[in-house]
Parts: sequence; structure tokens; C-alpha cells
Amino acid sequence: MYTKLLVPLDGSDVSEKVLPFARWLAETLNLAVEFLEVVDISAASLHIAADKARYLDALISAGERASKKHLRDIAGQFSGMKVSCTVTRGSPAEAIIHRAAADNGTLIAMATHGRSGINRWLLGSVAEKVLRGSKHPLFLVRAAGAGMSHSAATIKSLVVPLDGSKLAESVLPTVVEVAKKITLEVVLCRAYQSTAPAYYRSEVHVPDHEAMLRERKAEVEEYLADKVESLKAAGLTQVSAAALAGSGAAEIVRYSREHPDGLVVMCTRGRSGVSRWALGSVTEKVVRHATAPVLVLHPT
Repeated sequence: MYTKLLVPLDGSDVSEKVLPFARWLAETLNLAVEFLEVVDISAASLHIAADKARYLDALISAGERASKKHLRDIAGQFSGMKVSCTVTRGSPAEAIIHRAAADNGTLIAMATHGRSGINRWLLGSVAEKVLRGSKHPLFLVRAAGAGMSHSAATIKSLVVPLDGSKLAESVLPTVVEVAKKITLEVVLCRAYQSTAPAYYRSEVHVPDHEAMLRERKAEVEEYLADKVESLKAAGLTQVSAAALAGSGAAEIVRYSREHPDGLVVMCTRGRSGVSRWALGSVTEKVVRHATAPVLVLHPT
């Protein structure tokens, strides 16, 4: 299980959208919290004229001082918790990945969009780089607009999209562990579509699209029911299933919007085919468009 929560910030109000969830994670999972700001030297050099290059060190030092003060102010809002602050120089994504690697139990929590500047970076691209480059799990919040809340967020359920592959199911042990520790409801979901369009090229046979859709739904419901029983056998009591008619990413996003107190838990990659969607691309779409936070796990 996780032992530390690493929270990268960039000094913007938008990046701080993750803070209510960071507080919830730290409190419910009893995690030490490390706030991290990275002074991007390459970005700083782009914002200073060549004839002013001699002032670059002074500019970076000033950015570091501002970052340290900012993190101390943020840490003050997490009273009663074990909190540390780190300011470092370098490439934001690389610095986050390197810092997380210092502790195998690190959970990274960050917003997926910030703003650029000497001490601020585009958290959208940084989050994607961390997602691809780190082996650590990421708790991602899509920030929509400036401002922040000082209260803890509330999460009541874990929404777990599956596609029938073993890779997608690799998140289930973590789901069981988290749900037991925090007593959360678990909802297993799987999107389905009819494969009938593949047959429309035949002039001889026109398939019964509705019948095929019913058959596909029955298959998905049977699959989900089996997984529900497996989780109950593992000790969970609040487990349900939802068969979602439609395309994978769109249905997951829709479901998450209808259940705003849920946390979507996904794997970074599945496999594609007639009845499976490419979880890599689906995960990215969900992270980009879901209003609910997304916990992205890497398969072992």
C-alpha cells in the first residue's frame, strides 16, 4: 500500500485544485505528504533577453525563494499531518519522476492543467509525461478554472472500468485493498457495442442488430457478475456492476459525471479487439474529459 503522497504544484491556483483530494488521501490512507515545486531553468532562460543572461541565476534564485514560501503556506493548511516541502531545479516531469522513485510506496497526486512561466509549467503535458515515464500510480484531477477549496474532498465509490483483459483486471487487487481500508463502494463497469455493422456488407444476410446487442449485453453482464462475486469473495460487501451501452471512453466519462463522488480507477493499457478497447487511449480520454478524479495504475 502507499506510504507517501507526492503533490507537485506550479504556484498557480489551477494546480491547487488537487489539494482537497490530497487532504482526503492523506487523512484516509494515513500518508505522509511531500509538496514539490520545480523551477524549470530552461523555461526561465526563454523569458530573459540574451543581454540580460547574467541575471538568470538571480532570477532562478528568486523563483526558488518564492516557491519555498508558497509551499510553506500550503503546508500550513495540512495541520496534524506529516508534511515536507521540496523545491528543486530541472525539467518538471523528470524531477517528479525522480522524486517519486525515491520511495516505492509513492502515490503522485496532481492536477492535469496549470499554466506556464518561470516557476509554472503546463501541467497537462507534464502529467502526460509523468504518466508515461513513471512506474508509480497517479491520482489525477482535471482542473477546470482557477480557485481552490480549503476543505477536504469526498469520495464515496471506486468506479472500475474493465474491458475483459487481464491487464485491465490488474487494478482489482489495489481496488480491494483501498476499498477495505476506507470502506468504499466499488462499481465495476464495462462498455459494450454490437458488432453488427461488420456484417452489413453482405447482401445475403442482414443481422438482427437489436438481438445482437441484447446478446452482447448479456455477455458483459455475465462477465461483470463473475467479477463482482470474486471481489465479494475477497472480502468486499459493497460491490455492484454497470453494463454501459456505447463506446468505452464516452460511457466512462458520462458515468463519472453522473456519479460525481466517485474515483475512477484504471490501468494504463489494455488490448484492443472486437470486444476490447485500447485502455491506453481510453485512459487518456477519460483523464482529459472526466469530471471525477482518476487513479491511474501501471500493470505489474
